[in-house]
Amino acid sequence: MTSAPSLDKVSLDQLSINTIRFLAVDAVQKADSGHPGLPLGAAPMAYTLWTRYLRHNPRNPNWANRDRFVLSAGHGSMLLYALLHLTGYDLSLDDIKNFRQWGSKTPGHPERGEAPGVETTTGPLGQGFANGVGMAIAEAFLAATFNRPNYAIVDHYTYVLASDGDLMEGVASEAASLAGHLRLGKLIVLYDDNKVTLSAPAEQSFTENVPQRFAAYGWQTLSVSDGNNIDEVAKALEQARADTRHPTIISVRTILGYGSPHKAGTPEAHGAPLGADEVRLTKEALGWPTDQPFLIPGAALEHFRAAVEKGKKLEAEWNALYQKWAAQYPDLAKMWEEAMSGKLPDGWDADLPSFPAGSKAVATRDTNGVALNAIAKHIPTMIGGDADLVSSTKTAIKDGGDFGPGNYGGRNLHFGVREHAMGSIINGLAVHGGIIKPYTATFMTFSDYMRPPIRLAALMGISPVFIFTHDSIGVGEDGPTHEPIEHLASLRAIPRMTVLRPADANETVAAWKVAMEVDGPVVLAFTRQKLPVFSPDGVMEGVARGAYIKAEAEGGKPDMLLLSTGSEVSLIMSAREELAKVGIRARVVSMPSWELFERQEPGYQSYVLPPDIKLRLAIEAASPMGWHKWVGDSGRIIALNRFGASAPYERIYKELGLTVEAVVKAAREMVGK
Repeated sequence: MTSAPSLDKVSLDQLSINTIRFLAVDAVQKADSGHPGLPLGAAPMAYTLWTRYLRHNPRNPNWANRDRFVLSAGHGSMLLYALLHLTGYDLSLDDIKNFRQWGSKTPGHPERGEAPGVETTTGPLGQGFANGVGMAIAEAFLAATFNRPNYAIVDHYTYVLASDGDLMEGVASEAASLAGHLRLGKLIVLYDDNKVTLSAPAEQSFTENVPQRFAAYGWQTLSVSDGNNIDEVAKALEQARADTRHPTIISVRTILGYGSPHKAGTPEAHGAPLGADEVRLTKEALGWPTDQPFLIPGAALEHFRAAVEKGKKLEAEWNALYQKWAAQYPDLAKMWEEAMSGKLPDGWDADLPSFPAGSKAVATRDTNGVALNAIAKHIPTMIGGDADLVSSTKTAIKDGGDFGPGNYGGRNLHFGVREHAMGSIINGLAVHGGIIKPYTATFMTFSDYMRPPIRLAALMGISPVFIFTHDSIGVGEDGPTHEPIEHLASLRAIPRMTVLRPADANETVAAWKVAMEVDGPVVLAFTRQKLPVFSPDGVMEGVARGAYIKAEAEGGKPDMLLLSTGSEVSLIMSAREELAKVGIRARVVSMPSWELFERQEPGYQSYVLPPDIKLRLAIEAASPMGWHKWVGDSGRIIALNRFGASAPYERIYKELGLTVEAVVKAAREMVGK
């Protein structure tokens, strides 16, 4: 029988690194599911970062001035969970043992809100990388806003551990290009260069020179030839931290599944447990006891848990500095407290406008800009931007300045034509803290480019605002490539998402008020074309409830209900008047947000949509998907099951049957008049 290895002869560094490795391996093996290869290969660089450089407090994962660590290669989640447990976060060994099990705090990929210390939800490759860019933007903005001479209240780094898969994804390329342009010097990416993808050697699909690519983006590029050499890793981190004018990528050459005699350096080590026999052989190869799963040697644990006292000290020092700063700059301190609480300041909505009925017709994208600026003037840490479309989306903060080198206090972010990265970066701003309701803006058809971060925002329950203008065939001459059809249904299908499509200027203002107050992410959909302005009476409450009676039937109980959102509400308002002329009493219901309406009590829902009124007609310049829930078996839907066209928008509406006449004709057929 082979004697158990003597761990007391191993250096403390190596003992600690192997502790990380085998906590991960044992958890994956017990779950019979997971990715052991990355933790085995990347443990040394992660250990070096976490024990020598990362400024954090395990007893307060939300300390405002902590360094941020993002595991963009989220499939290697057990690396992060091991580090969190070992350094003293509220993540127990039982949580580690319950990896990937129902209800555990250690899901297959890291999820924000499950385990303390997980900064953002990662797994879809490239997203964490771009989130890290957003966090670095947030740090630079908050530092420029709040720091004063001798008072570096905001002063921390963002570290990202990324895989070759992350760097292959287009979202990472977009984000890296912007980060280099913005000179985000406190962003440091550790690239796990292990030359293996999930299904093959990386050379089958990825032979580019990564450092040269990033150098072209404007990054500092460094290399570590042996990922097991922690002194070499430390030297690279020192160089990275010293260059505050460029983001840094450190290519660290590692071996996927390091230590595994038969699987190291092969795709077999990537996405499946090693197997009991290979686990035993790997432990033997690295001098680790084979008969003690989930072993944490006391010396290693004591070494890791030094992070607790160190973190307390770091935060206490920061608190002392903060108190001196707050005494000298009380107005800034008040602003800081409001920003970090995430709460809206008193009077934030004091300047929201109201428009009398019959006001000059206006596109909701234009009112969107008015409402945004009315809010932003009261919330100094509300920032956002667009995908090179500010003249169309109307989303610039007036006098807010442009964010960039030389003016990191600017509130207008210019993402360029980078929708993929824009959504992910704004998520990074949201999870960082201190940024109130960050927003993005582009045309609605390009929400397709942003769907992964929109979905992740909903999964995390964070609160960015996604503004989409040009919301229908009302785009007109630009044609079907720019005219969304299926997009509203697609966005409404995302759990925890609140979608608002306002009908006029007053509903637009009310939609912005909802966006600021609701928990979770919000989509605001606005028109390019001008719309008539209806009475503001009851609009604020009505929009907040998701649907409301816009105009009541005259002369008695309604014969039918006319339902719509956005620009088509004006059609059913006109149709109601025409129907009255032939003796049909129609109630108009504006439904700017299905999600908000679904959250209302049944009594209110029945008040707006009485169950006994079966004749219901809905119209929307989009896919009919989802409307069946509201119109029922006896209802009808006028919508679009085809793409749009290129022509003046009035002609497109006519040719595609979205007109007052079409509503009246369908309504008369339903009633039998």
